Amino acid sequence: MSVEDLEKYEAEMELQLYKEYRDVLPMFKFVVETERRFYLANEVKVDTRHMGAKVWFEVELNDAWVWDMHRPARFVSHVKVVTFRDLNVEELSQLAERDLLPEPPGAES
Repeated sequence: MSVEDLEKYEAEMELQLYKEYRDVLPMFKFVVETERRFYLANEVKVDTRHMGAKVWFEVELNDAWVWDMHRPARFVSHVKVVTFRDLNVEELSQLAERDLLPEPPGAES
């Protein structure tokens, strides 16, 4: 497999993942971003932990979807995430946010 073939394959996988994200987004209430992953979830619990000057976040997600093109199953019932960096939790509005996302290039509705 050439480098060009690999890049094409990864681009196709990323496009498929984006399409799946658009399809599942209306099923969830929250968007959660860490430095390593992007999640959609219906329940989010965040605990801030301290040890001396160090701070980290323990995040528990229930009924979630994980943005990861290398996972065979992206729907998970329970996830516990520990992050020492940025954490963003956003509650999605009732408006169908999917309608605000652009169609991927070449996508058919």
